[in-house]
Amino acid sequence: MFTCSIKDVEMKFETSPKLFSPNAIDAGTLAMLSVAEFHDDDKVLDLGCGYGVVGVLAAKLIGADRVTMSDSSPVAVEYAAKNANLNEVPGVRAVISNGFMDIGDKDYSLILSNPPYHTDFSVAKAFIEKGFNRLKLGGRMMMVTKREDWYRNKLTAIFGGVRIWHIDGYCVFMSMKKGMSYAGKVKK
Repeated sequence: MFTCSIKDVEMKFETSPKLFSPNAIDAGTLAMLSVAEFHDDDKVLDLGCGYGVVGVLAAKLIGADRVTMSDSSPVAVEYAAKNANLNEVPGVRAVISNGFMDIGDKDYSLILSNPPYHTDFSVAKAFIEKGFNRLKLGGRMMMVTKREDWYRNKLTAIFGGVRIWHIDGYCVFMSMKKGMSYAGKVKK
């Protein structure tokens, strides 16, 4: 178990060696959270939640009933739910889902993800394309990686634009949904 403070919120986390960055919050997630803004009326999805850092922080800031955490790993979801309880936000929804497969909601205002970017781009491609469809108009998608070009191009093609922060060797991306169809798609 370790403790941390992010955005002046004290938290503690139990982890497993089977999960990504089990001994401390990874620098990419910290970079993303340093520029992420959570609003009281947000509906947040922590996509690929791991042991729940992003979702637990969001729940502490805006309320557990406004947050969903999901991961394809049952171990990750188990620890995310455990950490929500440990941090006194037990109402966070924790879902085992391969991407968006088992997530029915389509009205998120903020989706945050630290995708597995050391693999091919198939997971990130699905996260971005399906994420667009799960955001409400004006909703934001935030991602963090060390690979700038592909993510900048993909987010721009789908959302029509992207804002990028360069923090500690990471690129934090934010795109906003401005229309109901992909930016690159011709409207008939």
